Amino acid sequence: MQIDFEKMDGLVPAIVQDANTGNILMLGFMNEEAYKKTVELRKVTFFSRTKNRLWTKGEESGHFLALKDIKVDCDNDTLLIKAIPNGPTCHTGKDTCWFEKNNEKFSFLFDLENIIEDRKNNPSEKSYTTSLFNRGINKIAQKVGEEAVELVIEAKDENDDLFKNEAADLLFHYLILLQAKGFKLEDIIEVLRQRHK
Repeated sequence: MQIDFEKMDGLVPAIVQDANTGNILMLGFMNEEAYKKTVELRKVTFFSRTKNRLWTKGEESGHFLALKDIKVDCDNDTLLIKAIPNGPTCHTGKDTCWFEKNNEKFSFLFDLENIIEDRKNNPSEKSYTTSLFNRGINKIAQKVGEEAVELVIEAKDENDDLFKNEAADLLFHYLILLQAKGFKLEDIIEVLRQRHK
């Protein structure tokens, strides 16, 4: 990876993104030494302009940023760092330096979608998902219908746990149906975006 540390007197901006949620956590600056230490320790380390020294995020608070990935932009002068935070990132005690909650939102759904796609492309005899793909589109569609009916039944009762479990079952089987039809969740989101306009 070629990083141009010369454009800003030896520093490059380093944007830190939560590797799980995709949320932006903070912005810091790295010199070449901070970059090398980050890679070596697997903990995000910056060059602090106020302290005029290397500074590993979390060295005082214990809220380290565990390195997962580093990418450099098209001009080779800005870094995107994907990390897992161990506690709040901001020195104020907030999740991010923009005072936003670092909630996972929907990234797990896309991870689950990838797992389902893998079960389709790399069948496993022990996998329930693979067994549905093997039984064909009619069985998958039938399961979505069954789960939808079960969700409606639970919606009329007062047991929130049963309702949430049936909602999860429906969503899981819906993702399998999308995959069987050759679509992704993003395709359906785009339809909703178009309707919203």
